[in-house]
Amino acid sequence: MRVEGIYKHFDGVQALRGASFHLAEGEVHALMGENGAGKSTLAKIIAGSVRADKGLISLDGKKVEMIYQELDLFPHLSIAENVAISGRVKFRELNRFAQPFLDRVGLAHSPRTMLGSLRAGEKQLVAIARALASNARVLIMDEPTSSLFDDAVERLFRLIAGLKRQGVAIVYVSHRMDEIFRICDRVTVLRDGATVGTRAIAETAPGELIRMMVGRDLEALSKREPVSGPVLLSVKNLSTKKLQNISFELRRGEVLGIAGLVGAGRSEIGAALFGLDQRVSGTIFLNGREIHPRSPAGAMALGIALLPEDRKKEGLMMRMSVAENAMLGGANTAPCGRGSQSDHRERWFIDRAAESRVLEPVFRNLALKTASHGARVGTLSGGNQQKVLLARCLLGNPDVLFLDDPTRGIDVGAKQEIYAIIEKLKLEGKGILLVSSELPELLRCSDRILVMREGRATATLDASEATQERIMKSAAL
Repeated sequence: MRVEGIYKHFDGVQALRGASFHLAEGEVHALMGENGAGKSTLAKIIAGSVRADKGLISLDGKKVEMIYQELDLFPHLSIAENVAISGRVKFRELNRFAQPFLDRVGLAHSPRTMLGSLRAGEKQLVAIARALASNARVLIMDEPTSSLFDDAVERLFRLIAGLKRQGVAIVYVSHRMDEIFRICDRVTVLRDGATVGTRAIAETAPGELIRMMVGRDLEALSKREPVSGPVLLSVKNLSTKKLQNISFELRRGEVLGIAGLVGAGRSEIGAALFGLDQRVSGTIFLNGREIHPRSPAGAMALGIALLPEDRKKEGLMMRMSVAENAMLGGANTAPCGRGSQSDHRERWFIDRAAESRVLEPVFRNLALKTASHGARVGTLSGGNQQKVLLARCLLGNPDVLFLDDPTRGIDVGAKQEIYAIIEKLKLEGKGILLVSSELPELLRCSDRILVMREGRATATLDASEATQERIMKSAAL
């Protein structure tokens, strides 16, 4: 397949500027770049879900118009129905049709199981099984391991190797360098919608790809000194239905990382502080005063902000504008005006000019890239979507920020920008609780690291003594 000179713009933003790459039979070809570089847009154009403004796609030397096959899953249908949704299969044969594809992806559930009862990673496997059922010659995988556990990732990699042997070509979009270097043959890097270059994996290195993606070398990690500021947040023997006797302190200007395996209780600490989970016992002190957050509104009023783990499901309204999303939940900062009608009833309206004056300095401080405040947040890159959520958190000027996997699903360049924002917040005296599934990220950003296992705190490590091995030993043993 040849993809040549692809252009596409959305709402005044030029998403692609002549992007090109070639895909060989039986090849796994990675697309990499910062969030907003155009990777997913290019993948969608190849899949046929988005139409290019200009450009050419050819398969076996013949120009093709890609026909989009809907990839959304349907939670109220069975696994088998989801796998066979795009084919013509008699209803009584659905389960028998789907089973071989479920076996190939290693999903142990019965084909009759309702999809809505599955975990996120298992749903991902169903989506891959559906793709296999369509007998595709070209398979596009956009962040396919983002919701998978380690054993499922290994199964996926074995599956990809088998598809390569069968001549299936795979376009693999991922931010994870280790995956790219393990399973891909070549990589094409995009920056600002244009192709920077293509490299054979065997002839390149992560450093070169990062320089191609961001146009610069990334800053080296500096040695961290212990934070000596006053205690900002003190949690003593906190218990909920999911947590057991959690105690820790957070100082002003400090990043306390929270590590642990999936289900260890990391996010549940944020849920308790933010009034989402009811406290069974224990005390919480903020600025030396005991607090009792019972709702998100109450927590925000006290000076606690939470950036959720899943920005699409728990944070953003994807069809609403950038400004509307940033102002959600911040009624105390929302600029409103009062008008009147002829029948003397009061009428409230949003003062857009005042709203812009409130948002502009926050967006500028976060280096948010958007065509306008009125652009739909769904048109932004993942990194910029995270910045909109951060803007919402910062509008209330909180003392404590709970950041739950803030760099999930964004590229290395956007990660660096988030890290820089965290450093700025530290200098402003904010206290930050940072959850991350990536141990190198925790080691890079944290002054201390709290390790969780099965709802309990098992260790607290200073940055000077923390290693991946020590963290994993405390998290797993």
